[in-house]
Parts: sequence; C-alpha cells; structure tokens
Amino acid sequence: MKYLILIQSNPQSLAVWETLTDQQRTDFGVGHLRLTEEMREAGVLVVSEGLGDPALATQVSVRDGRTITSDGPYAEVKEHLAGFYLIDVADLDEAVAWAAKAPDAAYTRVEVRPILDMSTWEQ
Repeated sequence: MKYLILIQSNPQSLAVWETLTDQQRTDFGVGHLRLTEEMREAGVLVVSEGLGDPALATQVSVRDGRTITSDGPYAEVKEHLAGFYLIDVADLDEAVAWAAKAPDAAYTRVEVRPILDMSTWEQ
C-alpha cells in the first residue's frame, strides 16, 4: 500500500530551524539524502522531492475552456508543504517507522497519509 510522508513547514518548524547551527542544518539535509537512499535500497521508495517556496507557485484554473494562471500560493497559510516521500510498504506501521526516520520528526513532526486507490473506479 502506498503512503505519502508529508514534510510541513510552519512557524514552529521555522523557529526550530533558526536555532540550529550550520552543522546541524547540514546534518538535517544530509539526513534526508540518507533516508532517501535507505528507502531506495529497501525497495519502498516510489519518489521523494523537496518543494520550492510557495511564493513561487502558479495557480491554474480553466474557465470557459481558457487556462488562467496567477502568481502565488493557493491559499495564504502559515503552513505549507515543504517536501514528501511517496513509499510503497506493507502497512501503516511500516510507513510510520519510515516517517520516524525523517529528520523533521526529531524537531517537529511529519504526517503519514494513505494514497487513495482509484484503480477500481470506472471511467
């Protein structure tokens, strides 16, 4: 079953980030690289990526067949998605065990969410 491990950024995580030394910040980033490689070697990683600043986002909508774009995040919020790991594991317990290895879990928290299986939906 696939699970998404969500890495959020919020005022709490940013406040923690500000207290870290340069070495701790480097270790944090390297920790994500190591976790990605560990997941790949274990055969559970589907994909992982960090996400850019929400201020760089582009909103897209379609009205009357015309694509309309505008700058900025979808909503003004204090929290935003900063990155994710999509993994394919046996169950929630295994997904939680992988999430606990994310460097963020040691400072704030991460979210684990099952992927909705739409493979049986009719088209």
